Amino acid sequence: MTNHPSRPLSAAEIERFVRDGFVRLDEAFPRPLAEAGRAILWRETGCDPEDPATWTEPVIRLGMHADQPFRDAAGSPVLAAAFDQLVGPGRWRPMRALGTFPIRFPSPKDPGDAGWHIDVSFGTETPDFLQWRANIASRGRALLVLFLFSDVGPADAPTRIRAGSHRDIARRLAPAGEIGLTLGELAATGFEESAHRREVAATGSAGTVYLCHPFLVHAAQPHRGRQVRFIAQPPLEPIDGLEPTYPVARAIAAALSETD
Repeated sequence: MTNHPSRPLSAAEIERFVRDGFVRLDEAFPRPLAEAGRAILWRETGCDPEDPATWTEPVIRLGMHADQPFRDAAGSPVLAAAFDQLVGPGRWRPMRALGTFPIRFPSPKDPGDAGWHIDVSFGTETPDFLQWRANIASRGRALLVLFLFSDVGPADAPTRIRAGSHRDIARRLAPAGEIGLTLGELAATGFEESAHRREVAATGSAGTVYLCHPFLVHAAQPHRGRQVRFIAQPPLEPIDGLEPTYPVARAIAAALSETD
């Protein structure tokens, strides 16, 4: 059954988000926008899309982009409706740009950035990113959003996700209260507390978006396919904190009331 445009996520998908920490939304933005965005990003890489000999590095990172295709993708009505469902109407800040873009090329080289982590959300004025922080209230971040700007298959370096790992991180953050933990403190365990979780690859067609809980443990991986991978991974920022009755906050409360 097709979901209503104003409620793109079914009740079952919302409960799966609470349980697993992510949900995949197909056709979240039009494929032509992905194609237009890729053309802009290709130019910035300095690489030739028709000549793999120019693809000399495993990853090139590009920053925030506010060109029209990216603004239109970020402003997709389908996404806005999904944000309302997960975070609450009026409780999230509209995206005016997209980024960052870790563009991954087929390569035998180690990309050097494939470790498990979460995306921390405050204290980012400190130059040392290991001192950036997250707290149990998820200050500064309502969602991690993965925008697929290219088709991403299993061999095309899809982001690896540990389903349900947001629950493990919530239980680590809770004792630290408002001050939270730094990325260095969180990483001190190697994120072993989530190692038992089922691993999912964030694959899909261009235009797919993964809506991820801010505490979700995820990782990059080497690219062993043939097609260059383009994704954006911006945060969705909250307004006035998380609304307790909506799924992002409910997932945290559920984690703290359970043992698994």
